[in-house]
Amino acid sequence: MTTPTRVLATGFEPFGGAGTNPSWSACRRLAAAPPAGLEVHAARLSCVFGTAIEELRRAIARYEPELVLCTGLAGGRSGLSVERVAVNVDDARIPDNAGRRPVDEPVVPGGPAAYFSSLPVKACVAAVRDAGLPASVSQTAGTFVCNHVFYGLAHLIATELPELRGGFVHVPYAPEQVADRPEPSMSLCDTTEGLAAVASAAARIGAGEDLRLAGGAVH
Repeated sequence: MTTPTRVLATGFEPFGGAGTNPSWSACRRLAAAPPAGLEVHAARLSCVFGTAIEELRRAIARYEPELVLCTGLAGGRSGLSVERVAVNVDDARIPDNAGRRPVDEPVVPGGPAAYFSSLPVKACVAAVRDAGLPASVSQTAGTFVCNHVFYGLAHLIATELPELRGGFVHVPYAPEQVADRPEPSMSLCDTTEGLAAVASAAARIGAGEDLRLAGGAVH
């Protein structure tokens, strides 16, 4: 019998006055009913600079995953966004949940300007689309706590855990979050199915491999 691939899926607590965060809700669902061949553990991260990376490190030490799939909310996007690049800057337009609002500060002082995801980004997008759901490659994870965690994960992989692979996926609003305004959303069921497709593709495709498909951006 083939040993399941161990996956850690992380989502964030609610922030900005919201009562829910679909990234965490979907990760819990994914862990409760993982795709075939995967053993998925879920961890909720605080929407707090610094603290979130510490919580991620503890979850990795606890579960010893082979893949890490960090997720967060990107309101306004209509599908799953598989992030390509993490940048070494915290520049918060709004305060985090602890009231912190860093401006033009490095995530890791002295660290590289950026890291590429170690997941097969384009294959993950293709897998979500094959499942009948919208997805795209994203060239930026912003400069809030999502990018902060993405960069922290990439730096940990680059400096301490080279056998680990991981990346970041942004998910849309849940329908109930935008019931009173015309913004795109995705049902929690579809978000979970999309993340399952991402995790399965990442587990199936070897390190350094990916599909050669156009996924760039003009601006």
